[in-house]
Amino acid sequence: MNKYAAEFIGTFWLVFGGCGSAVLAAAFPGLGIGFVGVSLAFGLTVLTMAYSIGHISGCHLNPAVSVGLWAGGRFSAADLLPYVLSQVVGGVAAAGALYLIASGKAGFDVTAGFASNGFGAHSPGGFSMQAALVCELVLTAMFLFIIMGATDDRAPKGFAPLAIGLGLTLIHLISIPVTNTSVNPARSTAVALFAGGWAIEQLWLFWVAPILGGVIGALTYRFVDGNKA
Repeated sequence: MNKYAAEFIGTFWLVFGGCGSAVLAAAFPGLGIGFVGVSLAFGLTVLTMAYSIGHISGCHLNPAVSVGLWAGGRFSAADLLPYVLSQVVGGVAAAGALYLIASGKAGFDVTAGFASNGFGAHSPGGFSMQAALVCELVLTAMFLFIIMGATDDRAPKGFAPLAIGLGLTLIHLISIPVTNTSVNPARSTAVALFAGGWAIEQLWLFWVAPILGGVIGALTYRFVDGNKA
């Protein structure tokens, strides 16, 4: 159970820190951190948790990562469902805590988005469903490629959290305008449950594209690496 508890806590931190920066700090009058700050916040959550719980659970914090690592031969199928459940529940708990904080401000409207992911009219930049699908698939594939490479036994020791955290930061810098950046079904589900409406209706894409992308990225790394697990 210690592995599942670690995934719960780690995903809680990712959603609370990443989505919290978007909801509370991104547009703060005069001092807002903007999408660059939000990108860095997401990367920092993964970096800090990777050093904190990487030796306990592997610090997946993301169903697409768990499925990708399984496809890449790095993770047991027996742990797959418990990991995904722990990640989703941890994310929802974080979204609940964030909701309690955000709703303490007059005029707060959770239906305005609550850092949810979307496409079309709900894309920050007005990007289509096709653009969102390709973006999430490609970026999650690259995220898994980075994770597989950085955690390889032959990679420099102790630097994997930096590569993975900075990789996630870069992913957000690219894709916040397109989808508000998911690459993580647990992160998307957590806030969508509170936003409701369109966020729930479009949630399917932010499960399908990241998981498919994660599998592609992991299998691509195995191919490049000569099929070494």
